[in-house]
Amino acid sequence: MLTTSATPASAATGSHITGTASGRCLDVIGQSTADGAGINIYDCNSQTNQAWTLTSAGELRVYDSPKCLDVAKGATTPGATLQIWTCNGGTNQQWKVNSNGTITGVQSGLCLDVVGGATANSTLVGLWTCNGGSNQQWKTTAGDTQPPTVPGNPRVSNLVCDSVTFAWNASSDNTGVAFYDVYHDGQLMKSVSGTTLSTSLTVVPGVNWGLYVNARDAAGNVSQASSTVAITPPQCQVDTQPPTTPGNLAGTVSGTTVSLSWSASSDNVAVKYYDVYRGSTKAGTVTANGTTPPATTFIDSGLSANTTYPYYVVARDAQANVSGHSNTVSVKTGAACGSAVCAVTQIATDTDIPWGLATLPDGTILYTRRDAHDIVHLNPATGAKTTVGTVPNVDETDGEGGLLGLAVSPTYASDHWLYIMHTSPTDNRIVRIKLDNDKLTLSSEQILLTGILRNKFHNGGRLRFGPDGKLYASTGDAQNGDNAQNKNSLNGKILRLNPDGSVPSDNPFGNYAWSYGHRNPQGLAFDSQGRLWEQEFGNAIMDETNLITKGGNYGWPACEGTSGTCGTSGYIAPKRTYVTADGSCSGISVVRDVLYVACERGTRMYREVISGSSLTDVQTYFNGTYGRLRTVEPAPDGGLWLTTSNNGDKDSIPNNSNEKLFHVALG
Repeated sequence: MLTTSATPASAATGSHITGTASGRCLDVIGQSTADGAGINIYDCNSQTNQAWTLTSAGELRVYDSPKCLDVAKGATTPGATLQIWTCNGGTNQQWKVNSNGTITGVQSGLCLDVVGGATANSTLVGLWTCNGGSNQQWKTTAGDTQPPTVPGNPRVSNLVCDSVTFAWNASSDNTGVAFYDVYHDGQLMKSVSGTTLSTSLTVVPGVNWGLYVNARDAAGNVSQASSTVAITPPQCQVDTQPPTTPGNLAGTVSGTTVSLSWSASSDNVAVKYYDVYRGSTKAGTVTANGTTPPATTFIDSGLSANTTYPYYVVARDAQANVSGHSNTVSVKTGAACGSAVCAVTQIATDTDIPWGLATLPDGTILYTRRDAHDIVHLNPATGAKTTVGTVPNVDETDGEGGLLGLAVSPTYASDHWLYIMHTSPTDNRIVRIKLDNDKLTLSSEQILLTGILRNKFHNGGRLRFGPDGKLYASTGDAQNGDNAQNKNSLNGKILRLNPDGSVPSDNPFGNYAWSYGHRNPQGLAFDSQGRLWEQEFGNAIMDETNLITKGGNYGWPACEGTSGTCGTSGYIAPKRTYVTADGSCSGISVVRDVLYVACERGTRMYREVISGSSLTDVQTYFNGTYGRLRTVEPAPDGGLWLTTSNNGDKDSIPNNSNEKLFHVALG
């Protein structure tokens, strides 16, 4: 943020002024401190020639000298040259930072302008007639760190099959609201001006959405989200005709895994789903992706050995018209598991959402309950559960905040520390608490890191100790993409901490940030080489799996997966992407250098072999079998723990779920 001061401030207190069009910083050419040194834009860095301080006199000061941003020779005409000069109180050294992102000279009334609208390094900056161009817009806070108030009374009208009108009451802000950002379920739909309080949205027939809005000021401060308005648009036309019956169902077996295939159904509108039944039990669902029909294959894993299973398939359309049953095929499994994924055993259920999960040295499990704010100790062998305590000061966000990540100290046998990430009433934070005699010792709580911005969605939350003994944490952008590119922000990052909460001396930027440019990362896992893999939610196009590099920039919000300006130099491309309909993946785990990815909207688990720095031999398991999958963790026997997140996932209401915890045996 741009610092304000009544007196000259040192460079250490100064901050970047970033061009909206270029993403580059207002920069004194050549780091010169001499009177008359020119001004350009350049890649943002930590040098003092980009550290600006706005004083109460309206000066933009740089360096310790002090030097002021100055209009050469006091010119007041378009094209006037900018420079630095010893501060002298002249009106040609006074500036006004405006709520629309422009910076105007007090003497001339002209705007700070990147010459020719160029965006390249070393492009000069001068004065020009204000014209609303993005080359005249700058991201500063002018000392403004106060977010707008929450937009009030969100409401809908004119709901039809493909559109709805969404309206809200105005927010207030100390400098003025510049934008409103409209979301559904964490996905940005539209941004409108700060004077707009109603907008038309495109919706999908028959799909349940939760609409809400955030306010944003010119400084980039984002309000907390409004309350959520649930909508279910009607179908555009009445459809009572079911799809035709799937045909030619056939099955093959490999150990305890069955592979099925069938002929496609047709429909007067479109086939959206195939439901696969194992006897009278639904084994899974294959779902269409937009206008692409659903696949006509299904893999059923984790079955009992030497057992005969009958299968049939039905087709469904968007209005729940169901076809007749396909032919039934019976398949007998082999004597032993012959595939990568073997038996699946349900070990527990829960009425809340299991989020963070960790294994204790004795092989039992601890898991957090996101909306209930407590931690459960589970013996997977017996199913016995004990609540070890409620974590203090946890708050909800009416969305996806709450009690999140959990990690067990690498030296737990001697220190009994549990590391926890959670939402508080003011922020997201990381704490540690001792577990003694199966109870949280609340008096032992230590708050290790605060100030991670919170919002309804995009809170990140995963914790993982690395082989280096450091604690890694994933943080979301708090629904403000600017946070992800600000290396001094804790949001939109992978953070790296010493176990006592201090900053490791070898972190790349001298703070907690290990990598940046992330939207909403929730999966962290290390492979046998000690490399960190990360799973991240995209907005509406694609999700991504990344191999994390120290100090790396992963591109958000300029790029999403491989979409956008992801080819730009300096952005690290993902190792794999997933269309959001097949993804929305949260947790990941590595077992024997195979990456397992648990997906929510995609209702599946991916198995991906790590080969060098690539992910190969990608296979899909449990496609619709158990619904939305949230967390996957290594089990001590070489298998996996796997949890669901099917009900109450976006409302922060405790104990309104019906979730399952599984053990997955691997071949």
